[in-house]
Amino acid sequence: DMSIPSTEKPFDKTAEAEPQLRDLFAFSAGNRIFAVFEDQVEGTAEGKRPARLPHSPPSVLGIVCVRGRMLTTLDPVALIGDEPATWPNGLPLVIALRGDEQLALAADSLRETVTISEADIEPVEANQPEQVDAVLIGVARYGGEKLTILNANSLFAAAFQRPERRRRRF
Repeated sequence: DMSIPSTEKPFDKTAEAEPQLRDLFAFSAGNRIFAVFEDQVEGTAEGKRPARLPHSPPSVLGIVCVRGRMLTTLDPVALIGDEPATWPNGLPLVIALRGDEQLALAADSLRETVTISEADIEPVEANQPEQVDAVLIGVARYGGEKLTILNANSLFAAAFQRPERRRRRF
C-alpha cells in the first residue's frame, strides 16, 4: 500500500487569527466622511475646474485633467443616493483613482489615512437601493467619526446606470 504525500497545508491557527489590515484614504465631501482603499488612489489635485458633460447624471460633475489623464469626476454624495452636493466651479480637491475607467472623486478636504481591520468594517443597511448598495463596501468608525467606504470598482457602473425607460410595445 503506497502513501501519496498530501499537497494540503496543515491548518495554521496563527495565520487565521491575524486580522487583515487595510489602509483607508479618507476625505470629506458635503457633510460626510468617505474613504476608499488606499491602493485604489493614484493621487490628488487641487482647484480643478471640471468640463461639464451634457445630459450627464447628477453624480457626474464633468471631466478634469490630472497629470495628463482625463478623468470623469464623480460626486460621492450623489453616488450614495443623497442630494448632490453644491460644488464650486473650481473643485477644492480631486482624488484620482487607479483603473481603466479613469475616474476621480470630488472632495472638500483630505483626512488622515486610517488603518483598520477588515473585521471592523460594518456591512451596509439591507434596505438600500441596488445602485447605492453596489457603491458601498460598508462603514467604519474611527476616532469617533463614521467613514463611508466606497467600492471604487463599481463607481462607474453606478454613476452611469440609468433607470430603464418603459418601452412601447406594439
